[in-house]
Amino acid sequence: MNETTQLPLVRERFYRRDRRSVPATREFARWALRDWNIGERVDDVLLCVSELATNALVHGVPPGRGYRLRLWLCGDVLRVEVHDSGSGLPRVREPDGESGRGLLLVAALADKWGGGEREPGKIVWCEFAVVEGGVPSRCVTS
Repeated sequence: MNETTQLPLVRERFYRRDRRSVPATREFARWALRDWNIGERVDDVLLCVSELATNALVHGVPPGRGYRLRLWLCGDVLRVEVHDSGSGLPRVREPDGESGRGLLLVAALADKWGGGEREPGKIVWCEFAVVEGGVPSRCVTS
């Protein structure tokens, strides 16, 4: 199996705590996917971007702060990350009325998802396989 090492393609943007930021994150992600010629799984990716951004806005961003959306593409993997300054790690929970479905949707649509701590706050991420039958690649991310 031929394996190559490459740097990921990265797009990122910071958003202030504002209800209009979620549609803006979706539009930014749509632009990045179009720029990278990704035509498959776009609806799944955009829904997950919306859910992660909404969770950051509602649960992870204190007043006066914001969150960062980072998208990276390496080989056949697209990764979506949302960085916020809130405490605690995400968890899937039972839906409660009209809320609590965001991470259930992310878990159902993405190939992988998770979260981790950062200083300050956390990162919540999900990944998608976007190219079938491509040459495996190993990304250098640091």
